[in-house]
Amino acid sequence: MHYVNLGHTGLKVSRICLGCMSYGSSKWRPWVLDEEASQPFFRRAVEAGINFFDTADMYSLGMSEEVTGRALRQYARLEEVVIATKVFNPMSDRPNMSGLSRKHIVQGCEASLKRLGVETIDLYQLHRMDPNTPLEETLAALDLLVRQGKVRYIGASSSAAWKFAKALSLSERHGWARFVSMQNHYNLLYREEEREMMPLCEEEGIGVIPWSPLARGLLAGTRKSLDDKQTTTRAGSDAFAATLYDNPHDWDVVEMVRKVASARGDTPAAVSLAWLLSKPAVVAPIIGATKLEHLEAAIGAVEIKLTPEELKSLEAPYQPHSVRGL
Repeated sequence: MHYVNLGHTGLKVSRICLGCMSYGSSKWRPWVLDEEASQPFFRRAVEAGINFFDTADMYSLGMSEEVTGRALRQYARLEEVVIATKVFNPMSDRPNMSGLSRKHIVQGCEASLKRLGVETIDLYQLHRMDPNTPLEETLAALDLLVRQGKVRYIGASSSAAWKFAKALSLSERHGWARFVSMQNHYNLLYREEEREMMPLCEEEGIGVIPWSPLARGLLAGTRKSLDDKQTTTRAGSDAFAATLYDNPHDWDVVEMVRKVASARGDTPAAVSLAWLLSKPAVVAPIIGATKLEHLEAAIGAVEIKLTPEELKSLEAPYQPHSVRGL
């Protein structure tokens, strides 16, 4: 495994991040693995040198954090790993149980600490921006958590570039803790982030940790078409995916990935991840694995170096999209 700094910090993270949305309770989503079934993934990740794990409070409504915390205490050394979680989405339909108010952020952090079984969260992220809370209130609350020692670093996920830039400016102006990472929607099928967010992150030293790096499995090369929902349990039940990838030209990209992978003797998934890892600001794609071969392909992708010609071929079929995933 290779390790790099998370943006302009001294924090070392593996070039693959294990996304823990897939581990928790199958009662929350049918494709989620329950605790016993999830254990081999944490064990294999640690054995392979992965030290970066990402979850969120709303995944399995807290159960993912509990499963992740117990697994890492069992298989890893907590002083070596980087645990990331997120806040924003509803934990119930009651007042003050969602959003980015000072109250919900502080309460959400304290609840996440208990579920994870740790004293400090390494990377605490905004799952989305909250249009109903002043940005200053949100940033001040995050700074408070850092000063209290409950959080070491802060990050954000899927935001308009202008709003993220405004947040960076406000933090600098007030002397508050500054975002060090951006978890955004970025892969070979969705490259709109290259217009503003990726250049901003590269210029400001923000580490990029893309979600859905394999486009909900489409770039893994196992489906027969964009409309194929039968290949996996998740494909058949993930309504969100249908809102992300519905452009007929997307399939041209999938076919090119297959072509390049076949010529190299690699898997489409590994080639797709290698493309992401070639981007300067990208630190670690977040991998969601429900089969061990998914995890093995991601681990292997770290060693793949694509040629300039291969990179050009992979990017050639792309067509512009409307903004998705915010």
